[in-house]
Amino acid sequence: MSSTSEQPPLTAAGSIARPRRRVPFWDNARFACIVLVVLGHGIQRLTYDSDISYAFYLWIYAFHMPAFAMISGYFSKSASPNRRQMSRVITDILVPYFIFEALWALTKWLVEGRADPNLTQPSWTLWFLLALGIFRLILPYLALLRWPLAWTLAISIGVGYLSNVDSTFSLSRTLGLLFFFTLGWWLREHDIVRRLRLIDYRPWWLRAAAAVVLAGWAFLCWAGLSTWDAVDLRHWFFYEDSYADLTGTHQWWAGAVRLAVIALALLLSAAFFALLPRRSQWWTTLGQYTMYVYLLHSFVLYPFRESGVLRGLDPTWIWLPVVTALSVATAFVLASKPVRRVFRPLIEPRPRWMFADAELIATGDHRNDPTGSRRS
Repeated sequence: MSSTSEQPPLTAAGSIARPRRRVPFWDNARFACIVLVVLGHGIQRLTYDSDISYAFYLWIYAFHMPAFAMISGYFSKSASPNRRQMSRVITDILVPYFIFEALWALTKWLVEGRADPNLTQPSWTLWFLLALGIFRLILPYLALLRWPLAWTLAISIGVGYLSNVDSTFSLSRTLGLLFFFTLGWWLREHDIVRRLRLIDYRPWWLRAAAAVVLAGWAFLCWAGLSTWDAVDLRHWFFYEDSYADLTGTHQWWAGAVRLAVIALALLLSAAFFALLPRRSQWWTTLGQYTMYVYLLHSFVLYPFRESGVLRGLDPTWIWLPVVTALSVATAFVLASKPVRRVFRPLIEPRPRWMFADAELIATGDHRNDPTGSRRS
């Protein structure tokens, strides 16, 4: 797992020629994506009673998790992991997964009077933690292949034909999003971003085109809402259900639909990235702590979603902006220093007692966000 700064060139002797330079764009992109995650979950209940909320929901879900997966892949290493990196899969992913599954079981027991813990079925947002762990484990093997993008695209499309691949261990979503993660790694592996100056060179016409693309998709979401509802488009964006579940029967052409969904996600992600600020902002540092937002926001939203207070809100032109503003504010608060200080033992545990070699969890060790952002 590498830092969120660009890799510097090496000298002939193999040493680093200059210090690493942190690129603010990646922290901006990471935090923008997590804001969309919170926003999508925040407005979900509004979609039952408001067409404009539903259109907004489709706009977000078309690309926000593919974009997040690409960023995670961009900062992942394909080399065989050393012992320290292997230990971090346990401390950064598996242990937080067990902790938060236990917290969800406790929450449901206290609120709903039932607790049915099942570690094979991730609770709500926890599927992405397992996906990140699986991505890391298989990336060194994918890197050995001649055409890793072609293979993972085939896997992402082909898994939909297999009805027995489901949400167990979040495998259906993981394989469905595998192409985006691999694409992010491939862009870094081949130095595409630097060579093509994709961050530094963004003329006005490129930003204008990106704005047109995102605005055009927003219009299509609204104008074609009845069609999208009829074909259950939002569930296609989850990359979770098999084609048989989505279409009601096995259809040979369903893979072409997922290919179109993947192409749409790539186009919208590129447009989204093109509009993000490339220089440091006052909120840039928060992009290093996206997992705090990801793991905690569901507990903040849970009482609002389950109590029904987000149902039947009228007029939409007031409540949609209000819920949007509160969702964005939630992301900022959960990434703040006081929240991180309180919840660090849960999200960044250091269980030295688990390891035969306790030095693998050194007290002064640098910590990374599971998505790949190395802390300053």
